[in-house]
Amino acid sequence: MIEVNLDNCKGCGICEQNCPTGAITVIDRKAWVDEKCVNCGVCVRVCRHESLMLPGAVETGAVKCSCCPVQCEIKTGFYGACQRYININGALVRGRPLVSDPLPRKEARPEIGLPLITGVGAGTSYPCLRPAPHIVMDTVDGIDVVTVVTEAPLSYSGVKVKIDTNLFIGEEGAKVKRSGQVVGMVETEEYGSKMISIGGANLLTGANGFIVARTIVEICNGERVTLKVDKGARLEIQVGKPPVINGQVDSKMRVGCGSATIGMFARQLAGAVDEAIILDHHVVGLLSEHVAGEDVGMKWTGVVPNARRSTRGRYFGEHGDGWGGTNIHNPRDAILRVDMAVAAPGIKILVTETTGRKAALFTVTGEGAVEEIPLTRQASEAVDLIRSNCEEARVSAVYAGGTGGSARSGVSNYPIKLTRAVHDGEANLTIGGAPTYILPGGGINFRVDVEKVVPKAFTWVPAPATVAPVEYTMSLEKYREIGGHVDKIVKKGKRTNK
Repeated sequence: MIEVNLDNCKGCGICEQNCPTGAITVIDRKAWVDEKCVNCGVCVRVCRHESLMLPGAVETGAVKCSCCPVQCEIKTGFYGACQRYININGALVRGRPLVSDPLPRKEARPEIGLPLITGVGAGTSYPCLRPAPHIVMDTVDGIDVVTVVTEAPLSYSGVKVKIDTNLFIGEEGAKVKRSGQVVGMVETEEYGSKMISIGGANLLTGANGFIVARTIVEICNGERVTLKVDKGARLEIQVGKPPVINGQVDSKMRVGCGSATIGMFARQLAGAVDEAIILDHHVVGLLSEHVAGEDVGMKWTGVVPNARRSTRGRYFGEHGDGWGGTNIHNPRDAILRVDMAVAAPGIKILVTETTGRKAALFTVTGEGAVEEIPLTRQASEAVDLIRSNCEEARVSAVYAGGTGGSARSGVSNYPIKLTRAVHDGEANLTIGGAPTYILPGGGINFRVDVEKVVPKAFTWVPAPATVAPVEYTMSLEKYREIGGHVDKIVKKGKRTNK
């Protein structure tokens, strides 16, 4: 159970607010810990007054959970911090039975999976009261199917760009500019990638709307675009190509964060060195302290990495343009210190990145000094293994839009019926022939992988708005049901999706 130094405790309550098991209560401006405590360490990490500390040994009757790096110590009858595992008579049991049957999905039927024609080159019917420019019917697998197409101007549109890189591009929320004008922003990172958002209704209708629209379209059409992040990097991006960050081509995507890299290659690393620090701007990994290190027979070597400790063998790195996207440029600086009360002179410490592109090997002298030595064959092979498991870095993009207005009324006299048909899987929305993901909730908000769309399918108008090829495909029966413009249907030759 967490120990409380009552002399230091100020009763601020931050530990009580953050405790995941509700084990802490502040009474008379002092923190008190009850039996629900699992020693997860959250309170220790958030305490501003150093009044809380982890106990030195596991309590009698508690079981240490190994399902994540936190390693909760769970007493009989209680759950861990994640509320997943309960200690039942000394065994940790998942508190919810396995769900074998997923929820049913409303997916488009096979006969409407592909549009009869695409909207590329279709033109636009404007204003909204006019039927779409092409309404085509054909027989697919014995069923009469209708596809309605238009090239729809969408002011509610943008593009989400995924950049596979470990290199720092800028702070989340930073403005992204083109030719000095704001066209988007940096979004939260995804696994192994940086994300930027370009466009959206507010930017398209703002002072820089024309260059915003042009940028969206050029990215979606696979053209090369140069952008600059405020207080960050210069980006040269082209869908399907490696990103160029500050003039540097980034060809490799990280295999995982520093902790995951150790988890995957602990056995090979342990056979090559006594210690390994895997630098990563998200999570820095320390081999000997990591649970995976313990699994392959290692004990902590006394090496302390230059990062903020999270859980066992996992540390938070700082963003920068150094090794692994951290602020460390000299690999020696990855080693904060060596506890010579634990460390053995002569141990070999490998410092590398999650891409394995850079690596350095160090040893510890009898006086505790850290000196660089040439990479051994075993260390080089371990680094090569990491590098060989990295994917090629590339830029990809997802066009995001919402089809309202003429994009619906050109299909049906009752736009809401079309919306419901799309959400129910009775009408299939495609963009330039490519499948879309329809966001839940109201409206028809979609996402589409631009690399699956017919090439050079997007354009823009100086409203400003982007123009996307939109196709709605459904059975003739459904088209009649939703109040479609049946009198405008043109027949097409028979075909099948098979």
